[in-house]
Amino acid sequence: MTAVLQYDFRSDTVTRPDEGMRAAMVQAVVGDDVFGDDPTVKRLEAELAGRLGKEAALFVPSGTQSNLIALMAHCERGDEYLVGQQAHCYRWEAGGAAVLGSIQPQPIENQADGTLRLADIEAAIKPDDPHFARSRLLALENTIGGKVLPIAYMEEAAALARRHGLACHLDGARVFNAAVALGEPVARLARPFDTVSVCLSKGLGAPVGSVLVGSAALIAKARRLRKMLGGGLRQVGILAAAGLYALEHNVARLAADHANAKTLALGLGKLPGVTVAEPDTNIVFVEIAPRYASAFAAYLADHGIGITSAYGATRQRWVTHLDVDREAVEHTLAVATEFFSMQT
Repeated sequence: MTAVLQYDFRSDTVTRPDEGMRAAMVQAVVGDDVFGDDPTVKRLEAELAGRLGKEAALFVPSGTQSNLIALMAHCERGDEYLVGQQAHCYRWEAGGAAVLGSIQPQPIENQADGTLRLADIEAAIKPDDPHFARSRLLALENTIGGKVLPIAYMEEAAALARRHGLACHLDGARVFNAAVALGEPVARLARPFDTVSVCLSKGLGAPVGSVLVGSAALIAKARRLRKMLGGGLRQVGILAAAGLYALEHNVARLAADHANAKTLALGLGKLPGVTVAEPDTNIVFVEIAPRYASAFAAYLADHGIGITSAYGATRQRWVTHLDVDREAVEHTLAVATEFFSMQT
């Protein structure tokens, strides 16, 4: 029988509001955001637009909706966006761009470091010919699979896209993780892009919400699309207050998540039959020898440790966040060591 979940490494989406965040939510001044009169939402939008160096911002319920709105703001029916095979807005968002936006994805193979080869991007851009969908947008993701895209790469990719008349969108669900890892202001990472989607409910620890930033004109179009997609909410300042609290209290501390991920990776990598990729940020991918995989996943579950695994549990994803501290990492490594000591 699986034990009660004690340490949850499945994702940084599982974080729970702490007492300070809950207090901020209770005390939030609210209004009707569809009418544009929720002052706390306005504060959140202004804060993120300022931090990322953009003109305007839009609060939305989820990262999936934020990415979809961005794609639909940049592309019309029959257009296409260029995107990585492993990108969230292509692989993990239920085909929304095609289903709801009539936008064709042009997937490109991601390299081991998460980038798309510039030559592959250029080769995928369609000529102006009625036989083809119109290439309109390049979508990148940072971080992607926990990997940080270098600033120089993002600038080169964006410059290439613009030479061909394409706009640029960044799925920056974890862009603050990338900024902390690089030691750069988040605006520096956002600069090459016309729009950036930022998630508040991952490592930043808010319960709900993402924010799309961009030019005033694009965000005005995005606001109409949000209404169309059912994302217009009323007294949502209660949730926006959680986002403001997260930005004030939970950005710098992402470095602790990154350090815990490195400790976790180092410890797991010492175990027999385990191969670990060194993490850039807070996501650790682990390969388990098939003879151990299923039993190891079950042993972790029996000891109250949650992970994400697939393909017969041989590939695992571990994510560190504010609800798993160094003590949780050390306890988990002790459990893992105990399991492998019983296999020899």
